[in-house]
Amino acid sequence: MSEKKDKKKVLVETFDDERIKTFLLPTPYGDVNADFYVLEKAYRGMNEENFASFVRFFVEAGRNLNAQNPQGLTMAQIISQHHHGVEYLAALRAAGETPSNAGGNLSGT
Repeated sequence: MSEKKDKKKVLVETFDDERIKTFLLPTPYGDVNADFYVLEKAYRGMNEENFASFVRFFVEAGRNLNAQNPQGLTMAQIISQHHHGVEYLAALRAAGETPSNAGGNLSGT
């Protein structure tokens, strides 16, 4: 059974900083941008608090918050379409993600 994309994540595990930093390591398959790939993996695998910490480490590592997937969408654009993405989107925006004109219902664009 697949989970609806806008279903609230119920993750009780809180990762320590070292575990969070491991989400910076995966490499993508095909022509997916590496920065987009790790942002997506972190978004899908972390609760809001862990994701906010991840975004801080991501920026400190010099990664691009505005990286796009092969369809030209940023992680913020995708998250903005998810009903329970408000805190995740706030973490990206607080870290310096630049809103795009193609945003969705949570992005304010």
